[in-house]
Amino acid sequence: MNFPDKDNNSFRKDPDPRRLGREFAMQFLFQFDMNEDFDGKNLEYFWTQLDESGVYPQNRIFRKSKEFAEKLIKGAIEKKAETDEVIAKFATKWKIDRMAIVDRNILRIATYEMLNCPEIPPVVSINEAVEIAKSFGGDESSSFVNGILNAIKDTLKRPAREAAPK
Repeated sequence: MNFPDKDNNSFRKDPDPRRLGREFAMQFLFQFDMNEDFDGKNLEYFWTQLDESGVYPQNRIFRKSKEFAEKLIKGAIEKKAETDEVIAKFATKWKIDRMAIVDRNILRIATYEMLNCPEIPPVVSINEAVEIAKSFGGDESSSFVNGILNAIKDTLKRPAREAAPK
């Protein structure tokens, strides 16, 4: 099964479920950022829109992506104040509400992961965020996201390249 590739309208191989989940989470949080009246119906509507688009087949990859995305969405919303505070500390000369919406939500997801998902090495969160910024953000988004997330990573009290021990 192949999925559309944004850059050249060709098709790419099966995506990694976690990458796709992060992309879904960013897309939902983008919508949520425009209107913060979040409840379960908004998320259900989001999944219905994706399903009806016909772009993403209902298969194991989609189900795993959806499950991971929901974890990120709910966590990012629940911990929004905490993650925004951390991001603001390292986004010198940038106020959160003045950042591009895509960049802001990519940062929120990756920061949430680094602070709350010990099973994911911080460098994985950063690399994924940078790749998503390249696909969905502006020309400078990947550098902007990378700089802030690397600064956050350097303050963590866990290994950057390993999942935290259980």
